Amino acid sequence: MLVYSAEVRDALASNKPIVALESTIITHGMPFPKNVETARLVEADIRAEGAVPATIALMDGKIMIGLSDSDLDRLAQAKDVMKCSRADLTFALSTGLYGATTVAATMMAAHVAGLKVFATGGIGGVHKGAETTFDVSADLDELGRTPVCVVSAGAKALLDIPKTLEVLETKGVPVIAYGTEELPAFWSRTSGLQAPYTLNSAADIGQLLKMRQNFPDHGGVLIANPVPETDEIPGSEMAGFIDEAIRQAEARNITGKDVTPFVLGAILDLTDGRSLDTNIALVRNNARLAARIAAELV
Repeated sequence: MLVYSAEVRDALASNKPIVALESTIITHGMPFPKNVETARLVEADIRAEGAVPATIALMDGKIMIGLSDSDLDRLAQAKDVMKCSRADLTFALSTGLYGATTVAATMMAAHVAGLKVFATGGIGGVHKGAETTFDVSADLDELGRTPVCVVSAGAKALLDIPKTLEVLETKGVPVIAYGTEELPAFWSRTSGLQAPYTLNSAADIGQLLKMRQNFPDHGGVLIANPVPETDEIPGSEMAGFIDEAIRQAEARNITGKDVTPFVLGAILDLTDGRSLDTNIALVRNNARLAARIAAELV
């Protein structure tokens, strides 16, 4: 069921650092050709740090661990690609549909493939109003059960971040802010929330992960890496855009897994494209840190 790219297969054989990457940012995060250009930039950032990228996607009834250039182009231009979380993974595989992996599904596939570090933009979490809608991302459950280190810019800022932190604490997930004592909020470097833990180097994070490997049933670790200062949109500015985008989603009765892509698209329009530039910058920043962390584990 697993199909490794030649580059990833060689990296596993020679014990080189590898960084898993999700594929929903390609199929649901931005339009073609910006999506494939960004994917290649992120992969190049990882290689520049001495690691090997492994973009994960479902194609032709297989879990692809690393995509060739032709596979990446095929996925980036495919129509009606399933957005796959834990519940959707086997359906896409059994039917042969194209599937783009979310944080949860990427963690599942990375773990089965023997990869320990995964770079993404931001994780899903508890949506605003979840006390009545029960809309909570499967990413949180996956972090509680699957031993993969996820490097992100925090939870997506459109979520209820305090509740997301509470759920992560309940599930025993260490949330580590990188180089800051305040939790970042995706497009913004600060959220106003104290980070549960802070570590200041990839070596320190690697030491934590090595220690955690003594407890393989303890699930994942979340690294919250602030977007570079030159690329951020301050939280005070983003708050209005987020509120308006959520209002539009509610007015159109957008629910479930369609909420996040709709809101992100609305924010893109409201910010005249600035949110996409920031999104790309933070994903690349996370990929570079993930590569350095992966190097500490080999």
